Amino acid sequence: MKIALNAFHGVRSDVNDWKSITDFALAVEDLGVDSIWSSEAWGFDALTPLAFIAARTKSIKLGTSIVQIGSRTPANLIMTSLTLQSMSSNRFILGIGTSGPQVMEGWHGVKFDSPVTRTREIIEIFKVGTSGDKINYDGVHYSLPLSGGEGISMRTSAPVVEVPLYVASLGPSNLRMTGELADGWIGGCYMPETGHVFLNNISEGAKSSGRTLKDLELIIPLSLEFTENVDEVGKSHARGYGFTFGAMGSVKNNFYKNAYARQGYGEAVDYVQRLWKEGRREEARDLVPVDIALKSNLIGTPEMIKERLKLYKDAGITTLKVSLPGDSIDEKISALGKLMDLMKEV
Repeated sequence: MKIALNAFHGVRSDVNDWKSITDFALAVEDLGVDSIWSSEAWGFDALTPLAFIAARTKSIKLGTSIVQIGSRTPANLIMTSLTLQSMSSNRFILGIGTSGPQVMEGWHGVKFDSPVTRTREIIEIFKVGTSGDKINYDGVHYSLPLSGGEGISMRTSAPVVEVPLYVASLGPSNLRMTGELADGWIGGCYMPETGHVFLNNISEGAKSSGRTLKDLELIIPLSLEFTENVDEVGKSHARGYGFTFGAMGSVKNNFYKNAYARQGYGEAVDYVQRLWKEGRREEARDLVPVDIALKSNLIGTPEMIKERLKLYKDAGITTLKVSLPGDSIDEKISALGKLMDLMKEV
């Protein structure tokens, strides 16, 4: 398995020293980390920081996890991706995801309807556009050229280069579409014990296009923390999921909550969401099952984490996208070193 790392957290957008971000990227590049990823929510965007990192690094791959579907036109994604691919000497990976109705409708002013269809259309247009061919597309959400207008079919004027496209998907239909069309999967909410809930759907989609799971990179985002106080630290991490289940989506469309429900935690996560929506947020945080945190992350002693790593490897996961503990670069690098040593033993 390969190691990927987060550059910064797009929800908090709490970076005030961008040089430290590039210093971190340089340090982990020297250690052999495969890729570094940025994210976005309603603060800093995911794409701009990668241009800054690309200017100071040489070999580490640079990915978005994720760019929100509907926040840019397909043509904008094509242009930005080809620009970043040129600037980084072909190290860029475009990771996309649907986000949710609260952000898309509340922040971007874009209707959150049939997100899987929208994702499919963007992927199909993106592949044509980055190939250098003229775009002629008539879809539910996108028509190029615009029907009834004065536009003509166009192709990019930028140098053509392949851009890997990964999808962050959680629901069954989106997972199948990922397997069918994407180059990789960014799999939040994944627990090895119940990972078949995700992987079976991806495999089904891959089979429909003559592929297998081995044709996709399978990336699992998770947090790392070495500790002897597993219950206490696990509880602390579990409390963080209260926000995820309560605020990261609407009551109807909270894809994170639904993903854990499909893994056997439906009653628990529904109750947490209900408490959060009622304003009882501390209660909601306290009632998140600790198992969710312990099974979705790498928390524990080195031996415990080693056993968890084996589960991911045995499931066919290719890359772990790790959020490292610590406030300083030195603290993060120390934890990374321990993890890399353990991965050599798996």
